[in-house]
Amino acid sequence: MLATNRNPEIIDESGRLREYQGMALRLIQFLAIMLTALALVPSGAHLAALPNKMAMAQAAYFVAQQIYVGWALFGIVLFGALSTNLAHTIVLRSLGRSFGYALAAFLLIAANLAIFFVWTFPTNQATNNWTVVPNNWSELRSQWKYSHAANAVVTFAALVCVVIALLRQPSQAR
Repeated sequence: MLATNRNPEIIDESGRLREYQGMALRLIQFLAIMLTALALVPSGAHLAALPNKMAMAQAAYFVAQQIYVGWALFGIVLFGALSTNLAHTIVLRSLGRSFGYALAAFLLIAANLAIFFVWTFPTNQATNNWTVVPNNWSELRSQWKYSHAANAVVTFAALVCVVIALLRQPSQAR
């Protein structure tokens, strides 16, 4: 027999441990919010720098791009945000509007990755991570900067959705 039989107040009508489920849900919610917020950092920085970077001449732009060496590690955060938002969606599947917002957050993080792999990554490849100057560098710069700007908006929307999903849950589900 489980030791929990001695404490029947923590077992709900279906025999599950309510307290541990609540802690697991809170952990998933915390990670979904934190990883989504962290995923906003690089794209938000790119969005903030967009006007100044678009005005740079070629030589200055290619020098400035070297500050992003190592930023690929933010991909780990993005995949973490995708995973935790999926887990959050699954956990909330029976909670109506909360589920809808959690699903939207998950889909928006997935859209972020789609934008990255369709527009940003090919630009990184064409410029060898901004160490090679192709003839169409200006068009590539626009594609790169605007894909990051789009991802800032998409990731911010995901963050808003995951927070609303938490706030819309019935109090007994929190």
